[in-house]
Amino acid sequence: MDRNTFTGLFLIMIILAGSFYFFKPSEAELKKAKETEQLDSIKKAGAVVAPKDTVKNAAITTAPAVDSLALKGPFGTALSGTQANTLLDNEKLLVTLSNKGGKISSVEIKGQKTFDGKPSILFQGEANKFGLVLNAAGKVVNTNDLYFTSTKAGNTVTMKADYGANAYIEFVYDLKAGSNKVGFHVNLVGMQQVIAGNTINLNWDATLLQQEKSLESEHRYSAPYYKYLDGDVDHLSVSKDEKEELTKGKIQWVSFKQHFFSASLISKQAFDKATLEVKVPTTPGLVKNYSASMQLPYTHQANQVYEMEFYFGTNKFSELKAQGYDLEQQVDMGYWPLKYINRFIVLPVFNFLNSFGWTYGLIILVLTILLKLALAPLTYKSYLSMAKMRVLKPEMDEIKEKVGEDNPTLVQQEYLKLYKKAGVNPLGGCLPMVLQLPLVMAFFFFFPNLFELRQESFLWMTDLSTYDEFIRFGFKLPFIGDHLSLMCVLMTISTLIMTYFNNQVSGATGQMKYIGYIMPIIFLGVLNSYPAGLNYYYFLANLMTFGQQFLIRKMVDDDKIHALIQQNKARPADEKKKKSKFQQRLDDYMRQQQQVQSKGKK
Repeated sequence: MDRNTFTGLFLIMIILAGSFYFFKPSEAELKKAKETEQLDSIKKAGAVVAPKDTVKNAAITTAPAVDSLALKGPFGTALSGTQANTLLDNEKLLVTLSNKGGKISSVEIKGQKTFDGKPSILFQGEANKFGLVLNAAGKVVNTNDLYFTSTKAGNTVTMKADYGANAYIEFVYDLKAGSNKVGFHVNLVGMQQVIAGNTINLNWDATLLQQEKSLESEHRYSAPYYKYLDGDVDHLSVSKDEKEELTKGKIQWVSFKQHFFSASLISKQAFDKATLEVKVPTTPGLVKNYSASMQLPYTHQANQVYEMEFYFGTNKFSELKAQGYDLEQQVDMGYWPLKYINRFIVLPVFNFLNSFGWTYGLIILVLTILLKLALAPLTYKSYLSMAKMRVLKPEMDEIKEKVGEDNPTLVQQEYLKLYKKAGVNPLGGCLPMVLQLPLVMAFFFFFPNLFELRQESFLWMTDLSTYDEFIRFGFKLPFIGDHLSLMCVLMTISTLIMTYFNNQVSGATGQMKYIGYIMPIIFLGVLNSYPAGLNYYYFLANLMTFGQQFLIRKMVDDDKIHALIQQNKARPADEKKKKSKFQQRLDDYMRQQQQVQSKGKK
C-alpha cells in the first residue's frame, strides 16, 4: 500500500468517526424514537386509540392476548379486557373514568378555557397512571394494569376487579352536584388472606397540560404540594427536577398544582408516608410531570375501607379555602411577612372592591390609590429628609473641599458633626422608603397568583394575568425574550422619569446620580414576561408618586428648611439632644479610623 492510498483511507476513517460523533441522535431524539417504537408495538398488538373527544361509554382499546397460565393467577380474569370510558359530570367538572385501571383518566374544568380557547383539561392520556400496588399471593400487582367492571348508578361509578370467589378490589367514585370534589373510596373485600404485609402503596402519576399563554410562567408557579396532618403546607422545587421522601409524619393530602389549577388527593385517614417527584418536561404543551407514591396501612380486615376525595378546580383563593384542609396555602402569596400582608390586608381590600362589580383595571387603580394614601405620611417624611440633605449640600461641598478627598474618614466625621448641628438625620430619607418596601413587594406576589385576573381584559391588554404582546419578534432575544410588553415599557419609562426627579430632589451627584437608572433597565428584562396586571400596577404607582411629589414640593419651602437648619446650628450644645449609643459608637469608630489613617501616613 503506497503513501497516498494509506493517507486516503486514514482520512476516510476520520470522517466516518467524526460523522458518528457529530450526527449521533440526542437523548430527546432517542426518547422520541423509543416512544414511536412502543406505539408501533401497541398497534401491532391490535390496540385502537380513541379520539381525544370521546364522551360516551364505548370500547376504545383492545388488550393483547394474555397467557393462559396468567389467567389462573391473581386477578387472572382482570388481566385482559376491552377499555371503555364512563363519565361523571356536574356544573363544574367533566370526569372521564376508564375501566383500564379503574381510574380517572381525564378531567375537564367546565366554564374555563385555555389561552387559545380550548376546554381546560388538566390531564389525559396513557402518561397518567393511578392505582394500588400490593403483594397478592406472592406476586406484585398494580391495579393500573387491571381491567375493572364498571357500574354506574346516578352520579356514582363503581369499578370492581375480581381476585376470586368473594374476593375483589372496588373503587367507588362519587360526584355531587355543584362540587369540585370527587369522592373516592377503596374497598378491599375478602383480601385479608391474600395480601401480604402491613402496608400497600397508592401510586399516582400525571402530566399536567398547558393552560396559559406563557409556559415559562406556568413552570414558575407549578409544583407538587403536600401537607402533614399536624404541619404546614410545603412544596417541592418550582424550577428543577426534585424527589423528596415525606417521612416526618402522616400526610393529609398531596396536590399536583399548576399556575391556576390544581388536582389534589385528600385522605380521610391520612397516608403513613409518601414520596413525591417532579420533572420539568421539554415537550411543548406540557407543564410538569408529577409522581406520588403514598403508603396506606393495611390491617387485614375482611372489608378494608379507605376514604379519600379528589379536588379538581381553580386556584382561586376563596374557592380553595372553601374546600378546607388548608388547600388555599397552595396560592403563593410570598415569603414572611409578605404573605400575611397579602392574605390579611391586600386580599380582603381587593375582595371588597371586587364586590362592586367593577372592571379589574379600575379595581387595580383604586387599590393603588388606597396604598399610596396609606403610605403618604412615610412618603412625606422621606421627601422632607431628602430636601434637608439638598439644602445642606453646599456646606457639605465646602467641607469636602476643605478637608480633601484623600481623607474620606475625616470627611465623613465632619459630615456627622454638620448633621448633628443642623438636626438632620442622614438616614431619614431611607428609613421611610424601607418601611414601604414590604407593602410594595407584596404586590409582586399578589398579582401573578391572582386567579381573578385570568383572561380578564383592560384597554389593549387581553389578559391581565399574563404579558401583553406589543411586539412579537418570532425569535428570542437576550435579556428581553421573544416579545416586548407595552405595559412593561411604559412602566420602565415612568420609572426612569421618576428616578430623574428623585435625583433633582436629593441632589445626587457623581456615580450615585446614574446608579438609579440601571434598575429600571434591569426590571424591563425581568418583568417583560410578567403579568400585565403587575406592570399596570407599577405604572400607576409611579404616576401617583409624581403627583405626591408635586403636592409635597408645593408644601415644602427650601428657604424655611434652611432657616430651621441655621436655627438648630445656633442653639447651644447643652440644649441639643444627648447622643444616642449608636451615634456615640459611630463617632468612636470614625475617630479610630482617622487615627489609623494618620499613623499610615507617617
